[in-house]
Amino acid sequence: MNDKNKSLFRAILPWLAAILLLSSLIPLVNSGSSSSISYTEFVDIVDDEKIEKITVMPGDYVATVEGQYKKVEDGKEKTFAFKTNVPQTDEELNSILQVLSDKNVPVTILDAKSENMLMDIILGLLPYVLLVGVMIFVMRSIGGGGGANAKAFDFGNSRAKLEKDSKTRFNDVAGADEEKEELTELVEFLKAPRKFASMGAKIPRGVLLVGPPGTGKTLLARAVAGEANVPFYSISGSEFVEMFVGVGAGRVRDMFKKAKQNAPCIIFIDEIDAVGRQRGTGVGGGHDEREQTLNQLLVEMDGFSGNEGIIILAATNRADVLDPALLRPGRFDRQIQVANPDKKARTEILNVHARNKRFAPDVNFENIAQRTPGFSGAELANVLNESALLAVRRGHQLITLDDVDEAIDRVIGGPAKKSRKYTEKERRLVAYHEAGHAIIGLTLEDANKVQKVTIIPRGQAGGYNLMTPKEETYFQTKSQLMANITGFMGGRVAEEVFFGDVSSGAHNDIEQATRIARLMVTELGMSDLGPIKYASGQDAVFLGRDYSSTSNTHSGQIAFEIDQQVRKIIDDCYSQCKEIIIAQKDKLELIAQALLEYETLNNEQIETLYATGKMMEMHSGQVNETTFPKETVLPDPIDLDDDLLDEMK
Repeated sequence: MNDKNKSLFRAILPWLAAILLLSSLIPLVNSGSSSSISYTEFVDIVDDEKIEKITVMPGDYVATVEGQYKKVEDGKEKTFAFKTNVPQTDEELNSILQVLSDKNVPVTILDAKSENMLMDIILGLLPYVLLVGVMIFVMRSIGGGGGANAKAFDFGNSRAKLEKDSKTRFNDVAGADEEKEELTELVEFLKAPRKFASMGAKIPRGVLLVGPPGTGKTLLARAVAGEANVPFYSISGSEFVEMFVGVGAGRVRDMFKKAKQNAPCIIFIDEIDAVGRQRGTGVGGGHDEREQTLNQLLVEMDGFSGNEGIIILAATNRADVLDPALLRPGRFDRQIQVANPDKKARTEILNVHARNKRFAPDVNFENIAQRTPGFSGAELANVLNESALLAVRRGHQLITLDDVDEAIDRVIGGPAKKSRKYTEKERRLVAYHEAGHAIIGLTLEDANKVQKVTIIPRGQAGGYNLMTPKEETYFQTKSQLMANITGFMGGRVAEEVFFGDVSSGAHNDIEQATRIARLMVTELGMSDLGPIKYASGQDAVFLGRDYSSTSNTHSGQIAFEIDQQVRKIIDDCYSQCKEIIIAQKDKLELIAQALLEYETLNNEQIETLYATGKMMEMHSGQVNETTFPKETVLPDPIDLDDDLLDEMK
């Protein structure tokens, strides 16, 4: 018996106990506190004892006689109740009544049918009442234990949650100025619709928020509801779909019905791609329940009956899979792209999430934003939360820059695994590998800027090199992409040059470099094949849709040429990387030796070491210079003489 069945059994058990208890009480209720006696004993009591009162209820064949009499026991006079049946004959009954009259006993004559009618009805209905009660209780238990989900027959009711008096405002949403400007129109329409109607303008029926996860789409929707001060219905796309066909469509109808009663209002559908996926896809047909739900949603948004005063907000990060009928004007008239924030927006987001936190004076959010390119709003909030947790764990009174720095590393690669033990050879291998990445970033013009290098294991990586673009741009040139590939090759080449062998540590580097190279060939037209889009095998959204599609296929000869061009790009970058590392071998050794001693180097330390051969090191506010000799003797790496250098070149 699983946990669910055990909990259900425990819930039903009190009802079964109540039924058994009532069953045992019914005879007691019928009999009361009277004791049954035989007719002979009754005659003896009438003759010998003092009867106080008697009630006679004539029946069809026997008459029921109840009463009280007094009897002396143990020297004390006690009162007893009795009950008996006497034959229903005129002679017998008249004889008893005459005797009782002679003894001056008060006699009451009752109609037995009228007296037992109510009790008979109650006892007759009691089993059915208990049965219905048990059924309702069991259904409520199966339905969820209470509340709206515990009703047994509410499958077609809307699951949308109504939220009034939302506290979220546009001030709580940072780094999305253009998006907030677009949504301000909705707020103004909900507050003053006549201003738009007088100009003949119609507010969009629906607004679709599209963007990567964690960029604040749901937060923007709540801010609209808070600014407009209107009812806000929120629901997830998956809450429409059930195993029963037609339930989702019924929930859509019920949701719009309730929204009309509270218009003007906002309906927010999160993850709408769960119900709004393109119809007619998939091998063997689609999901009837989901497609019927989508059809009903399309009708409600732009059908024969208008939904005035109802604005639909929806959020998704997969707009490419939505049905075209859902995106046409009249339904979702406007799409707002909510992208990952740039440096300025990241600074604003950090300031918002730092409102209730205490930071040290040297914490600069602009510098933190510079170090976190590509981070979403949710990731930035997680960085500050992790830094606060680290500050508490370390016993700090304020959140320091070291706490924030460690928090960024934890978000990127997970917690540091300082307990993991390397052999000395592995440790040197990791140091030279990471130094190889750093040298490419310091030497190559279009390469990313080195922010931090560490050989401390973190996550699945033995060490990592944090490199960010010198300037955040919307586009990348061919030379920049080639420089990125060259940077990925730096660790692999450093292993080969200094150790004469390669390791599995460059697995992720090779994967990323190959992905960029194939993207350049198949989608960006940055190869000898020309500006032609080829199928890359990365865009198969639906098996059914792409299974029968032939628009993106190409011949085997083209596939061979694509592989040749990818290989050519990788080989060119690898050769360039090897030339740089051989030319900069002395500086690479300095960085590697510093990593072996200090394990972690920041941007200022690496650049100073690269430029002067001396590393600026901070200790309690004092600057110390540590000089590494140019001639560094290593026990394991091979000796690079002039002949070997010429051969490698």
